[in-house]
Amino acid sequence: MGLGSDMYRQQILDHYKNPRNYGEIEDPDIEHVGENPMCGDTIKMFVQLADDDDTIEHVRFVGDGCAISQASASMLSGELQGKSLETVEDMDRDDIVDMLGVELSPMRIKCAVLAEKVAQDGIALHKGEEIDIEKTQTE
Repeated sequence: MGLGSDMYRQQILDHYKNPRNYGEIEDPDIEHVGENPMCGDTIKMFVQLADDDDTIEHVRFVGDGCAISQASASMLSGELQGKSLETVEDMDRDDIVDMLGVELSPMRIKCAVLAEKVAQDGIALHKGEEIDIEKTQTE
């Protein structure tokens, strides 16, 4: 582990202890909750779209869980603002791992991608698409 990974670990702890965009949006365009039943992480995201109904204007979240899941939600909430829905739909786990900046075990990957999965499933529901399960889960 080099000095760079220590910097990223500090960033993750900072986002966990001082989450950005934490809270709810009244009357959001998109609202969705997801959980990781393996470790008890829960994230609920709220998205307000711009007038074009495609650009993310504001993102907020509430949740409970491990440092990785909550830091990931905090970091992602900032990253998503200004993005198109399609850009978010095209994200994958590598985007999240790159954002976090640390290597994660397979169990921790599930924690890290929960917020991304919640956002993507929320967008799918907003577009009238069906998703496999009522609550978004990373299993």
